[in-house]
Amino acid sequence: MAEQIPTFNGCSAGKYCSDQAMTPVGENKTKIYHRTVTTLIGQGPAYTGSKTETYIIKPAGPLGTFPTWTLAATTTDGGKTQTFTNAAGADLKKSLSPGGNLTKNTQIQTQQTLAKGLGRNSLGQTGAVLDKINPEQQKKLNIINPSVASPTGAGTSAGTKIDGDAILKVFEEEKKGTRNNFPKLTYPINLKSEFQDVIKFNMVKYEPKKFQAEKLEFDPRNIAGGTNRQIIGTVTLPIPAGISDMNACNWGGGDMNALEASLGSIAGAGVQGGGASASAEFTKLVEGVSKNSAGVKAAVTKMFVEKAVGSTGFFTRTTGLVVNSNLELLFSGPTLRPFNFTFKMSAREYGEAKEIRSIIRFFKQGMSPIRTQSSLFLKTPHTFQIQYRHKNEEHKFLNKFKECALTSFSVNYTPEGQYATYTDGAMVSYEMQMQFTELEPIFNDDYTQGTGSSGPDTEIGY
Repeated sequence: MAEQIPTFNGCSAGKYCSDQAMTPVGENKTKIYHRTVTTLIGQGPAYTGSKTETYIIKPAGPLGTFPTWTLAATTTDGGKTQTFTNAAGADLKKSLSPGGNLTKNTQIQTQQTLAKGLGRNSLGQTGAVLDKINPEQQKKLNIINPSVASPTGAGTSAGTKIDGDAILKVFEEEKKGTRNNFPKLTYPINLKSEFQDVIKFNMVKYEPKKFQAEKLEFDPRNIAGGTNRQIIGTVTLPIPAGISDMNACNWGGGDMNALEASLGSIAGAGVQGGGASASAEFTKLVEGVSKNSAGVKAAVTKMFVEKAVGSTGFFTRTTGLVVNSNLELLFSGPTLRPFNFTFKMSAREYGEAKEIRSIIRFFKQGMSPIRTQSSLFLKTPHTFQIQYRHKNEEHKFLNKFKECALTSFSVNYTPEGQYATYTDGAMVSYEMQMQFTELEPIFNDDYTQGTGSSGPDTEIGY
């Protein structure tokens, strides 16, 4: 009897939909028919992320029901992690894990489909060509992830060149149970961000900055609020009272007298042009001294004597004078801005009490260090994008934030001054105190440089 292949109806407008394929999974080599449906996030060509769904044929059930295409798993990171539905059995889950056969085949399906731009366009026409996304773009958008398609170290033998990146990935593998997916939470639960000003906290996976040796510079980190980062959870709260920001730079007093400046010129000339240049600079110094008055000559002579004998008071003792130190306030570097927030939350119903509990867990778990599988190393905790929002848009009259680390988080479970709970055990009120620090300083060029109505003064910026 021929196998029944039902019609696939999961390809809606704007989605990239692959042809069907079959992969045997498990010890019994059960045939799994599968398709992938990929949705790109954002507007082309500047897409910001992706979601790939794996559909399988659910076998016919009792009472003559027909087989149907059913959603089995969803990934937003190229298969590193999957969110499974009840349709996914143990064998399918194993085969869709990193290195599994089904992972490899679904990635091939997805890669070919996006490279050809196959799917359904905005008019609902099947087989229409959408934006073609090449393999490099697919990697950047976390659509495909070659590192999860084949088991690490497969096929290695004596004399094989060791892959340093592969070894590093083994060390970087996170401890089982590490949480990389958090919910979207809101307090109060009826908060409407389209009508009320809010503060939004997006949790993202930390990304270290990469150094470009040929340019002697670090790649810029994606700014907070940017849409080209994978958001793994969100909390939206009313804007609290007492918000503020403070921009600062490190400045300090620095002095340099004429002799030190001259010696610096000689040293600089020597470094840049060798001994001949240093000698020429010293000659200029001697000529400059010889053209000045006897007093200047004597002062320079005594300054040299002080340097020679290590005495700092000889010149002052004999003349009653001190050398002009040319004291000046000098810039010594930027600072990192801290931000403090305090939120008091009181539940008005059971559902809101659960939401508050999840919000506290969100921040506590998100800021915690991540252990590697071997526990030999610790990975950096998740970081946060923070944004004030007005009518679902970035607030133009409040400051912006760069990506932040949550450095301190405390909860007062009795902010009313006494222990009080509802009948289910939920506290009557909670008070959260959080301190964030930006990962990068603020620079002049971080501020917008528009013209006309979109000029640089249409928002406060950082």
